[in-house]
Amino acid sequence: MAWFFAGEATPENDDLLDQLNRGGRAVVAQHWPLEVGNTLLMGERRKRCSAADAAGFLNILGALPIETDPETGTRTTPASLALARTHDLTLYDAAYLELAMRTNLPLATLDKKLRTAAKKVGTKCLPKIP
Repeated sequence: MAWFFAGEATPENDDLLDQLNRGGRAVVAQHWPLEVGNTLLMGERRKRCSAADAAGFLNILGALPIETDPETGTRTTPASLALARTHDLTLYDAAYLELAMRTNLPLATLDKKLRTAAKKVGTKCLPKIP
């Protein structure tokens, strides 16, 4: 979401977008589209963007190679709950960590608590923060 809001993009975040545009891929938890939509809605309510801006961003996201993991809500809930309890995460964030662990893919997040938990379990995070 840092790509969308003015002043939040960084060269590191932009590099992730470039990777997706150059043949990379991302896998997201099943609830990710709801989180994206809610973030855009909150941006509208806080006058950080318009409905048209949000629709344009959704079109851009829709063109990216982003896959939704079909197992987030079924097979992984017990594992995500355990991770949430162990690392004091929300279940939503723990689902992303579980997905990264299960798929052996790096976790793309700026959330400090989630990055700390990922480091503890040996999961790489993107972007690399200097």
